[in-house]
Amino acid sequence: MINPEDYDYTLPPELLAQEPASPRDSSRLFIYDTLKNNVSLDRFYNLNKYLPDDSFLVLNKTKVLPSRVVLYKENGGRVKTLFLVNELENNRVKAMLDRKAEVGQILHLDKGYFFKVIGQDEHVFTLGFEFPKEEFIRMLQKKGSMPIPPYLKHSQLSEAILRKKYQTIFAEDDGSAAAPTASLHFTYRVFKKLEQRGISKTFVKLHVGAGTFAPLLEKNLREKKLHAEWYEVTKVSAEFINHAKSKGQKLVAVGTTVARTLESAAISPGILKDSKGETDIFIYPLYNFKIVDILLTNFHVPKSSLMMLVDAFLQNKQSKKTLLELYEIAIKNKFRFFSFGDAMLIL
Repeated sequence: MINPEDYDYTLPPELLAQEPASPRDSSRLFIYDTLKNNVSLDRFYNLNKYLPDDSFLVLNKTKVLPSRVVLYKENGGRVKTLFLVNELENNRVKAMLDRKAEVGQILHLDKGYFFKVIGQDEHVFTLGFEFPKEEFIRMLQKKGSMPIPPYLKHSQLSEAILRKKYQTIFAEDDGSAAAPTASLHFTYRVFKKLEQRGISKTFVKLHVGAGTFAPLLEKNLREKKLHAEWYEVTKVSAEFINHAKSKGQKLVAVGTTVARTLESAAISPGILKDSKGETDIFIYPLYNFKIVDILLTNFHVPKSSLMMLVDAFLQNKQSKKTLLELYEIAIKNKFRFFSFGDAMLIL
């Protein structure tokens, strides 16, 4: 069985980034060339210097909604709620609650928005409501707060700043409960430098769900499946990627969310099918990547499925260094970790 304990490490508290670099692209970049077994350290705004000439980017265009709200029980009790807006349909929404709730119980926001608990699966509840989806989105924009991870609860950033900083510059489609953090480093300056080198880009979509905040369960390890997340690869993107791959170009997956999306849509090595729906793919060693050649990612929480995915990628590239060895080098060089931290490029 997969063992999360193999992905444990100690992070000095001062290296847990509480706010992003400013400007975004001044974050640091850790480059590991698996072929040469060589580590380089630089800044993200120099990303263009390290990508191969024949490479192209795939990014996640999901948009984070301010989906944390406080609901109230009929007796006045507060219930901190994280709505999983990627699972919003038929007047039902999934949510994570910070306390126990019974099926049939009514929760409300300002006595203007009412939700009925209609189901529970592990740590995720299903809530029903009787107002339009558009009104639900307006409610979040007006009353909600950005769903930054629990380890950022001491962040000094205001809600207004978080709505800007905890969002990619190309975010487009509402639906995520967390940002695709590897993409937070990008600026128009970085894109311009890449374009000048002839490095193109395309977009896919994966709405980040509950599993980002939830620990790995024994069920995940036993069944070798993760929480389901909604993804989409359009026909235009699939054709773009397939054409580029057929010419021998290297695909750079920007983030673990893009890697999950592409590997879910891959039908054979180097070939992608346009598709959409839910994916519960769990990528861990020894996994044979079908479509991803290069991975750009952040430094992840210990014992997480994200670390397992990155380790699977390293092993698939026959890396001479382990993921924990690379993390040790990053810690020694004072790299910043997690959502607002620095980036790692694996070639």
